[in-house]
Amino acid sequence: MTEAPHAAAPKPASSAFSPLRQPVFAVLWAATILGNVGSFMRDVASAWLVTELSGSPSAVAMVQVAGTLPIFLLAIPAGVLSDIVDRRKLLIFVQLLLALVSAALMALAFANRLSVEMLVGLTFVGGVGAALMGPTWQSIVPELVPKSELRNAVALNSLGFNIARSIGPALGGALLVGFGAAATYGADVLSYVFVIAALVWWRRPAGADDALREQFGGAFRAGLRYARASRELHRVLLRATLFFICASAIWALLPLVARHLLGGSAGFYGLLLAAVGAGAIIGAILLPHIRLRADADGIMLGAALVTSAITAALAATPPQWLAILLLLVLGGAWIAALTTLNGTVQAILPNWVRGRGLAIYLTVFNGALAVGSLLWGLIAEMLGVHGTLVAAALALALVALAVMRLPLPKGEADLTPSSHWPEPALAEPVEHDRGPVTVTIEYRIARENRAAFLAAIARLAPERRRDGAFSWGVSEDAADPERIVEWFMVESWAEHLRQHRRVSQADADIQAEMARFHSGPEAPVVRHLLGLSAHDDGDSDSAGNHS
Repeated sequence: MTEAPHAAAPKPASSAFSPLRQPVFAVLWAATILGNVGSFMRDVASAWLVTELSGSPSAVAMVQVAGTLPIFLLAIPAGVLSDIVDRRKLLIFVQLLLALVSAALMALAFANRLSVEMLVGLTFVGGVGAALMGPTWQSIVPELVPKSELRNAVALNSLGFNIARSIGPALGGALLVGFGAAATYGADVLSYVFVIAALVWWRRPAGADDALREQFGGAFRAGLRYARASRELHRVLLRATLFFICASAIWALLPLVARHLLGGSAGFYGLLLAAVGAGAIIGAILLPHIRLRADADGIMLGAALVTSAITAALAATPPQWLAILLLLVLGGAWIAALTTLNGTVQAILPNWVRGRGLAIYLTVFNGALAVGSLLWGLIAEMLGVHGTLVAAALALALVALAVMRLPLPKGEADLTPSSHWPEPALAEPVEHDRGPVTVTIEYRIARENRAAFLAAIARLAPERRRDGAFSWGVSEDAADPERIVEWFMVESWAEHLRQHRRVSQADADIQAEMARFHSGPEAPVVRHLLGLSAHDDGDSDSAGNHS
């Protein structure tokens, strides 16, 4: 194995709005804002209607659960699906599904036949659509802009979402007060027409055939295998779970806070949500300046303590104008936490598994919100809204201080593919589904370097497993203790060839360090051993090697 080539010097940063110069991105970005405005209008109508149909806090929380639970259950399969089907067609299907959900809500509301059960059921179906759309929409962004504009495009998507968050709830509340729930749901149906039209207009180039394209089952297993082996991802997911479970109380109970504690109407509830969206936009603008003075852990601590203080302040029944200001600040704290956690996940995931890794993060995010919403709804049945808000505020503050002992990963490793593994030497072509494959790397390690070598090679174990190995180990030759063999097993030949594409620059640096311990006259010998069964005729050579 050879050292990876030096990466090219980065290009100068471009304008934050330069991705909008790409016509397809600009059209889809604008259509997405319209679609999200409609979704927020629908959510406002549903959240308010359930307070009219039932005053039970658990019923209100169940609507929140119905919207987020499908994302928790389906985000990972959706992330895999987005990698193996035509993403444009999948997005069109999802938009049609969501339009049908809102059309059904519109018809039931118009006929005055909507019940809590129907509202929860249709919200669940809408959540299924959201689960399918989330990772798929994120996955198409690299297709719409040059690689140099990718970060700006992702930031613009976040900005667009928060623009919709600031407009949609207020507009939905106004429509709900002025024209009723049926008209509000109808406006949401209309928004999907624009999104579908934009997707139909987009002529997505046909993808090139790839002999190593993953199938659903293998891609699903590869994503889970990566998640199990990545300690950095574990830490981010734990931090996210604890934060969102505690912080979910304010979202689960906000309709009851607006209606009963603050004595507001549907329009006031919409204004509260609009204040959150406006605060998120302001927070997104200020966040780069905050990062100059605080690291990710400091930002998360500040966001949690601010959210805790605002949750407690709402329990004190402030005037309506003050509540709007508090929700404005909450929006800034919320976007700071979301952006920090999401950015950390993006930084620690290589490109080949980014969609599935983000899907796992979305699973944890929405699962924590769903569990937290249900938990705080049940607690509110016992303690009341006042007591539950105070308990949630205390829990969030205590958790925020406790998790400072688990700092977020820095995400500074170079995860771009190194492409430094040479092609395996083969006696004859190997079928892609042949397996399992055992790969061995033979080193000669002097006795005085043995301890240091074993400590260093242990860092390769999670890397091998993340990239596709289901088993890994290190062995010594009983007849020659200086001959040490690293081995790992992969489920198929195709999966091992994918490993060649997945090895990052950071991994190449570790492997180069291993090679420096090697004292043999030649480079470490790598062999590929193909599994045989009792039915094989033995005519084919089962091993190849490269150095």
